[in-house]
Amino acid sequence: MPLIILGPLVVIGILAIALILHLSGRTAPRRLATEAEARDAWAREYPENPALTILLSSDNRAALIRATRGLGLVWCLGDDTVARIVTKSKTHTTATGLAFERREFAARRINVTLDADTLALWQSQLESK
Repeated sequence: MPLIILGPLVVIGILAIALILHLSGRTAPRRLATEAEARDAWAREYPENPALTILLSSDNRAALIRATRGLGLVWCLGDDTVARIVTKSKTHTTATGLAFERREFAARRINVTLDADTLALWQSQLESK
């Protein structure tokens, strides 16, 4: 097949696949629908430190975990989750919730969306660590 025909066919095919995936909702960012999902995400990275209590964020894109050995944070990054122990991280309130400032290169700042009631719960948990 000549390249003049093959090139547009490949490009149109890739664009069609991307459009179908987007329209079917497969490109939406991940959300933690339940506490069980947050518990599973935490257990994947810290199986030796089981979660005791879980507080989901207002937009279900993050969760504050009280584990047997301290506090942790699980958040969505694209279609996957990331979990970290909350130590030596500065937190401050923002217009939309809380921001965690960390020394870790890969996750310098984590913004968590929280409503007023959930913000108060998260802050009380962070103060009691």
